[in-house]
Amino acid sequence: MRSSLFPIYAMFFSGIALVAMPVSSLSQASGVGKIVAPVEQLPDAPLPSSGIAAGESGGYYSSSDFPEPPASTFLADQAQAGQPAQAGAQSADNPQPAPSFPPDSNGNIVPLERRQPARILGFMPNFRSVSSGTTPPKPGWKYNFTVATHQATDYSSFIFLGLTSLTAEGLNMHPTLGKGMGGFYAYTWRGFLDKTDNTYLSAGLLPSILREDTRFYALGRGHSIAVRSLYVISRQAVAETYGGRQTPNFAGLGGKVLTQVVSRYYYPPGATSFTVLATKFSYSVMRDVAFSSVREFYPDIAAHYVRKHREKQARIAARTAASKP
Repeated sequence: MRSSLFPIYAMFFSGIALVAMPVSSLSQASGVGKIVAPVEQLPDAPLPSSGIAAGESGGYYSSSDFPEPPASTFLADQAQAGQPAQAGAQSADNPQPAPSFPPDSNGNIVPLERRQPARILGFMPNFRSVSSGTTPPKPGWKYNFTVATHQATDYSSFIFLGLTSLTAEGLNMHPTLGKGMGGFYAYTWRGFLDKTDNTYLSAGLLPSILREDTRFYALGRGHSIAVRSLYVISRQAVAETYGGRQTPNFAGLGGKVLTQVVSRYYYPPGATSFTVLATKFSYSVMRDVAFSSVREFYPDIAAHYVRKHREKQARIAARTAASKP
């Protein structure tokens, strides 16, 4: 009986996806709200205000909106690193339009180490993060469900779903679900419902009802690693209201709790005890803490390697310019 609910869930979430996804496609087709690539750009860098930023028509920006920066964009980093001016003179012979990056809330250029990329390591979706010091678009029903839909239907989510299902089947975490291909299928479709329920409840429905902003606001540099780590952990319990006031994270934690409650209708009785559900809830919180830690510190690491790469390119360009007669 419970297993028969799967087609109903699939139709429900497919309907939400079909309704929400045209919001972004219409915006991209019309070219509304397009942003020029930044002067200093992390791989897959999004609009600094958030991972998915609403345009005038409610669209969002992804990594495809930002091409690789031209060679002339290395100049700012060369100046900071004290590199020779020959590379600058060489690129001046072939001038290109200076791209701009939307400034932070104080009108200053957002440095590399404060920019949240749209995708971490090029594939992990980071749509619900806000770059340090920037002002994100205001959340609401339309914005929240658009973000939730893109997060729930992103291709990387299915990759992780396959890996976690394979691991759960291999470890025989729920013996009542079986082993082999049948067990893998049983874990996979239930894992899909768990993931989708949690995403729409924690990022879409509850934040919209409770008017809570559950996006991750990176603390950024200027604080010790210990302080930033404690901040990451605290975000599981603390969120902001739409007005910017600190509030208990009822939407984020409530979404995880409701996900476990709903899961009792499509898991067999042997996998729905309080202990099992509490364990799954704890794993969900720990996964969020781990991913938020990556979101907090990844920009620093990426900025370091980007600058190292640009310094290397500047040295190569300087040597090439010096070797010419």
